[in-house]
Amino acid sequence: MATPQEKLADALQALHHLQQNGRAVFRSNDLTRIHRERLQVQGFIQPVMNGWYIPSRPDVGTGETSAWYASYWDFVRAYLEDRFGEDWSLGPEQSLLLHSGQWRVPPQLLVRSPGGRDKNTKLLHGASLYDARLEPARGNDVQVLQGLRVYTPEAALIAAGPGAYTTYPTELRTLLASRRDVSSILERLLEGGHTLIAGRIAGACRNIGRDADADEIVATMRGIGYDVREVDPFHARLPGVVFRRDKSPYANRIRLMWQTMREVVIARFPAPPAQPVDLDRYMEAVEEIYVTDAYHSLSIEGYRVDAALIERVRAGNWDPDNDAGDRQQRDALAARGYFDAFQSVKESVRKVLAGANAGQVADADHRAWYRQLFGPSVNAGLIPAASLAGYRNSPVYIRGSRHVPLNAAALRDAMAALLDLLEAEPDPGVRVVLGHFIFVYIHPYLDGNGRMGRFLMNLMFASGGYAWTVVPVQQRTAYMAALESASAGDDIGPFVDFIGNLVGKIPPAPPKGDGAA
Repeated sequence: MATPQEKLADALQALHHLQQNGRAVFRSNDLTRIHRERLQVQGFIQPVMNGWYIPSRPDVGTGETSAWYASYWDFVRAYLEDRFGEDWSLGPEQSLLLHSGQWRVPPQLLVRSPGGRDKNTKLLHGASLYDARLEPARGNDVQVLQGLRVYTPEAALIAAGPGAYTTYPTELRTLLASRRDVSSILERLLEGGHTLIAGRIAGACRNIGRDADADEIVATMRGIGYDVREVDPFHARLPGVVFRRDKSPYANRIRLMWQTMREVVIARFPAPPAQPVDLDRYMEAVEEIYVTDAYHSLSIEGYRVDAALIERVRAGNWDPDNDAGDRQQRDALAARGYFDAFQSVKESVRKVLAGANAGQVADADHRAWYRQLFGPSVNAGLIPAASLAGYRNSPVYIRGSRHVPLNAAALRDAMAALLDLLEAEPDPGVRVVLGHFIFVYIHPYLDGNGRMGRFLMNLMFASGGYAWTVVPVQQRTAYMAALESASAGDDIGPFVDFIGNLVGKIPPAPPKGDGAA
């Protein structure tokens, strides 16, 4: 008779077979009842709704959202195809968000189909799906985007109401700025005689500095007898923003986020110290805070370290080649990597204090910080050497967050935009807050983004003469909630206040411990 372990292994093999065939969402009949029950009891799958399952991990606690957010759009595609075949589409507003690169999981997803029941279906973690009995996008109006049936950008701009511009201003500006010209939009405006919509889109184009596009829409429509009255649907302009015709919408979105959030930072963040910085004393203070900083930064990421282990690493009394215990300690490897990276960041700080531009230093040095951070884990064989090559080439999801970080193809454009903004930004508080926030918003690496973001934050603190600042692990919940407000709610205020309240504060000392992780 097979043992329980052998029975579970058989169930896992069945699940593995489905995943090898590209399945990220499963119906009840995809697995036998016995396999399905075993996998669910052991935490390898979880139900989304009756008859639908997604993969999960048994080593995470109840309420963990990463598996759901990672599978969300796959579930939507599979569920809607099962119900409606090809006779459905997402709504125009959601289509605009996806075209702009905004893949955040919405609290409620509106789906249009003649087979809709005008009913809201609850899903996991507060999400829901409303299937409206409405005509979906069809023919030339529909586009398949990563398996999802959406309105084309042109059709979505025609179909979306004026409220989209005030509800999603960053996304709408991003989308319009990425258009090479307005000919495809103008064609639809002319075909449908959409005078009100033409005035709205013309006003939106002028809002982002595309006066020639706005003039073309108005002149062409009026030229064949339509009475077009231009209206700015955004209601306010963003002074100082240059809307480039980037092929990728992501760089423009980063610039727009920066511009819309920077005034909040300037109004609420503490002013930089008035006295000049003594370079030697500043560097001594950075060295003195190393143990405390390493403890809190590593602990925020879930590593179990204490002051004794950190001091062993700093003193060189940690030898993974000869100490079998330490060789197997993930936490000790993380501590060693943090020490190496901290030395590299200190040199970057020294350059900035000597007068170098902080954005240029970050651009030149941040990849070296990352290599130092994970070098020990590569040398120990825990992660592949290729992971040090640069930015990630696969998706990543943030535990507990509705925000879906940018796809791998967008990282280079987005990071270049961030580094350019850091270089050009005159206000040090803005560099501090938005440098950290937008770095983790982009999430350019598979791991280490939080530590890297805090290194970047402290480089920018140095550029304004602020002291090195530690985010205490005791405030992790508030820290993550403030980041979530900014990334999933577009509200930077809580994060400004959180970081601002840490300025000048002495963080709690790390526990002494015995050097064991």
